[in-house]
Amino acid sequence: MPERQPDPTGADPDPGEAPGIAPSPGAVPTGSRVLLLNATFEPLTVVTAKRAVVLMLTGKAECIEASLESAFHSESLTVPAPSVMRLSRYVRVPYRASVPMTRAGVLRRDGRRCAYCGKRADTIDHVIPRSRGGTHSWENCVAACRVCNSRKADRLLGELGWTLDTPPRAPNRAAGGIMVLAVEPLPAWEPWLAAAA
Repeated sequence: MPERQPDPTGADPDPGEAPGIAPSPGAVPTGSRVLLLNATFEPLTVVTAKRAVVLMLTGKAECIEASLESAFHSESLTVPAPSVMRLSRYVRVPYRASVPMTRAGVLRRDGRRCAYCGKRADTIDHVIPRSRGGTHSWENCVAACRVCNSRKADRLLGELGWTLDTPPRAPNRAAGGIMVLAVEPLPAWEPWLAAAA
């Protein structure tokens, strides 16, 4: 039987349910996202609220910021729903040569602004369409609004007379960059992400 790899968050591979703990009515769902910081306060990863509570109850992490409106309850314990947590012990993060590209990452990199018109973006576009040999990469994807994405379709920018103010590129591997770009951050995370950038 193959050996299980250790979890970089320090949690058990399958933490299961927090014993006797359940979200209160109207609380944040157990699948909600929580920013997990390393012991040095650098962004490390994003975990579910359920896993965050397990980390806290087992002493592997402490809550730095919690929701004032929701909590998890047991018969004898009330735990505020965490938003930002910090590991009790430092975890070394394996080096990664590049940042994995995701839709949320492209939107985050481009500030959720359409690369073509500057309005709010809600999707991504391949600058050189894939049907014309374009790659699905940081250097060929930009945030776009649905109107521009639809108008552009599978045409090249030159065919439309469009230009890009800034050519797309892979994001900087600054502290926390890999994790930040994997998901859309919550407002409560911004101070921690800004400090790590």
